[in-house]
Amino acid sequence: MKILIVDDEPNILDIVEAYLVAQKYHVMRAETGKEAMDKFRSFQPDLLVLDLMLPDMTGLEICEEIRKKSQVPIIMLTAKSSENDILTGLRIGADDYLVKPFSPKELVARVETVLRRYTPPGNDEKWIFDGGKLVIHPQTKQVFLNQEEVALTATEFGLLALLAGHPNQLFSRDQLLDRIKGIEFEGLDRVIDTHIKNLRQKVEGNPKTPHYILTVRGSGYRFGGEK
Repeated sequence: MKILIVDDEPNILDIVEAYLVAQKYHVMRAETGKEAMDKFRSFQPDLLVLDLMLPDMTGLEICEEIRKKSQVPIIMLTAKSSENDILTGLRIGADDYLVKPFSPKELVARVETVLRRYTPPGNDEKWIFDGGKLVIHPQTKQVFLNQEEVALTATEFGLLALLAGHPNQLFSRDQLLDRIKGIEFEGLDRVIDTHIKNLRQKVEGNPKTPHYILTVRGSGYRFGGEK
């Protein structure tokens, strides 16, 4: 697996690279936004670890640009603990985040978790809902709405697959966080809501009146499609 790490602090790059290489990942590093975009195109990584504060452009700008052409998993690194900064990154397509200072071991765990959600094992099982309007391939991690493929991030697919795999079952936000991010995840309460909003924009005909991803007020979410 190839990982591109982007940060303007060489000591952080050194530490992160050492821990990832120890786990047998092939690592490329960049210290500026321009270098990151150039290496993203040439290196074609399987995952991006991206600092939000860079000298020439923001990590949010890089994330937004990459999401125009790729659904590669993105883990944000930020010195900002502001909820708005984090939620903005998630809204434009980041899969996860860590606030500096962070544990390199935790970053490696997050990388492994995201890659497990993203990497297809290679089988052609499919779940068909509402007479074929929505089709989910859980192994290849493809989703089709009205016969058109929908591009989901790893986290968005993980949420959809979990909910669709248990139609009508209620999941609390804490349960979704535990299953999607891992039991060790300590994040914002609104993280799941942000991913759900993004998911609805992609799989619902009208996100304001959802058919598939239903809110159970005060409790959580459930899947409403008919298999």
